[in-house]
Parts: sequence; structure tokens; C-alpha cells
Amino acid sequence: MSELIQMFQDGDYLGLMIIIMSKAFVVFCCLPIHELAHAIVANKCGDDTARLQGRLTLNPFAHLDFVGTVMIFFFGIGYAKPVPVNPARLKHPRKDMALISVAGPISNFLMSFISIFICYALFAFGGENAAVNAVASFFYYAAMVNVSLAVFNLLPVPPLDGAKFFSAVLPDKIYFKLMKYDRYIMIGLLILLFTGVLDTPLSIITNFFIKIISFIPKLIFGVTVY
Repeated sequence: MSELIQMFQDGDYLGLMIIIMSKAFVVFCCLPIHELAHAIVANKCGDDTARLQGRLTLNPFAHLDFVGTVMIFFFGIGYAKPVPVNPARLKHPRKDMALISVAGPISNFLMSFISIFICYALFAFGGENAAVNAVASFFYYAAMVNVSLAVFNLLPVPPLDGAKFFSAVLPDKIYFKLMKYDRYIMIGLLILLFTGVLDTPLSIITNFFIKIISFIPKLIFGVTVY
């Protein structure tokens, strides 16, 4: 949020518009893919609950959560409505639940790779064309937000994917002890987000993954982006 305010104060309206459009792209395109990935894997693993509730779709309005959407625009990280999963219908409940949980973040990493690949290609062939560079910047920020979403959703806090993943891999005794405090953990997480305490660690992790994802495009196109 501070980045948006700083851009507005500096009069960088083009940069501000690029970031806002990138976040809108993530909200209306990437979040639905994230949730669809959960639904597809759940359906493949034997649970058709999500399909029966209309979640096996790319329609963003079937997936978006108001608070999670607002968080993306203001903090760059957020979430959609969790895909319903009935463990009793899964063929291998623990293993399948872990696969379903990581399917969403993996889709974000894949979308981030595609976005950063397009970004490098545009910078490589666009030359000094301002319009092409603006579109390249759009895809770069889209990649950044996708990685941020993947990292954020892997935190072990309900209703995020990380909590579901740990419920599948941790012993029940340890997991249920942790989940006694799930409300307090979520409140604490929101406080850390609002106060900006998590900005630096999340930024460091996001930049680390962006460097990894950028390795192949950088090698192919031989250009440096940002």
C-alpha cells in the first residue's frame, strides 16, 4: 500500500495504473485459476463437492472473497473463497488433501513464470518502445503479485492453503493443538499485515522466487529486467 501512496505522491500515475491493472488481472484471472486448480485436483482425487457447488469454473465471481480481494489491492497479497473439500470422499485423505492444498500456490508459480517470460520477451524485442515497455511492466508486476500470493497462501494460517497442507502432513495431536489458536493466529496475521511488519520478510521471499523464476527467461533473452 505504501508503494501505491508513494507513486501517487511522486506523480508516477502511469506506474500506479500499471500496478492497479496488474492486481486487477490477478484478482479476475489468476485467483480463479488458483481456486480452479484446487477444485480440479479435488475432483480427480474423488471429491466432487467443489464441482457440485459450481467451483469448477473460471468465473471469478464464483471464487472471489471480498476481504481477500481488498487485501490484494491494498497489500499485494490476499485470498479467494476456499474450495470446499470433503475428506471422506477422497481416495487417500491425507495425501490427497496435501496435493489439493498445494495445487493453488503451484498454479500461481506457473502463472508467475508465464508472466515473467512474456515480460522478458517484450523487453528483449520491444526496444525503446514506451508502450511495449509499459505492457512488459504490467506482466512483471503480475508475476510479483502471483508469487506473493503463493507465498502468502502457504502460511499455516486458516483459511489459507498452508493450514490445510499442514493438517494433512502433521500428526493430528500437534495440528489440533495449533488449531486451538487459529482465530488468534489469523488476527495476529492481519495485524502484522496492516502494520507493515510482514512487508520486508514477504518482499525478501518474493524477490528470491522471482530471481529463480527469471533464470530461464534471462538466459534465453539475455536481458536484465529491473
